[in-house]
Amino acid sequence: MALIKCDFFSEVLALSTSMTVILPQHTQGQIGMNNVKRGERHPTLWLLHGLSDDDSIWMRRTSIERYAAEYGLAVVMPQVHHSFYTDMAYGNRYWTFLTEELPSLARSFFSLSEAREDNYVAGLSMGGYGAFKWALNYPERFAAAASLSGAVDIVSHIKRRKAENQEEAVTLFDRIFGDRQVEGTTDDLFYLLNVNDQSEKALPRLYQCCGTEDFLYEDNLSFLAACQKTRFDLTHAFDPGTHEWGYWDAKIQDILRWLPLKG
Repeated sequence: MALIKCDFFSEVLALSTSMTVILPQHTQGQIGMNNVKRGERHPTLWLLHGLSDDDSIWMRRTSIERYAAEYGLAVVMPQVHHSFYTDMAYGNRYWTFLTEELPSLARSFFSLSEAREDNYVAGLSMGGYGAFKWALNYPERFAAAASLSGAVDIVSHIKRRKAENQEEAVTLFDRIFGDRQVEGTTDDLFYLLNVNDQSEKALPRLYQCCGTEDFLYEDNLSFLAACQKTRFDLTHAFDPGTHEWGYWDAKIQDILRWLPLKG
């Protein structure tokens, strides 16, 4: 595998930013690695970070490079700061960056497949919300999406954090969403489930996991119940665990095995 720290300028954000990228490389003499390369255009996992992290975190806390090698899978890990993968009311346009500029730039830099069946998105915590939000807003772009301990019930999450009067959380969500309504909009995963269920579009497969001791467990149960009323193909795994990297390191391996990779 090739590991690339890519620093570049974003026209949408009007600033320099970065992404960490893993690219498949076929090798025969590399000890301890089973590297696969599927073709000239790589199937791609867009892998999203959580609230307190950046584009380097999956490399630093898990063995994602080693795990992805045997699948011949490119992994693109962008940086979006504290945006909740949203065009912020008082901040930058990270949703536009993620969904429009990033794929175009990454594919211009690297040999990544544009085909729906070769594209997948996953993330943890804030990134789990971002992964499902991206796939549910653009189901024509992804064959599969996965959330690890995701903040998947964003409406309840915001209400709960504000009710607890956590000043930092209140400031954060005010900065992200401002006065605009979240419930019943394209920022609301429950709304997006229903919109997609009523459409005739092909839907991405979904994978949802969360530790039973995680503070987001109840939100994940709510999402599961809502999703099971739709035509989405959802795989779920609720196991003992908390909001921590040992759990996510194990679960990302399950997700890679679950991805509907061709061949």
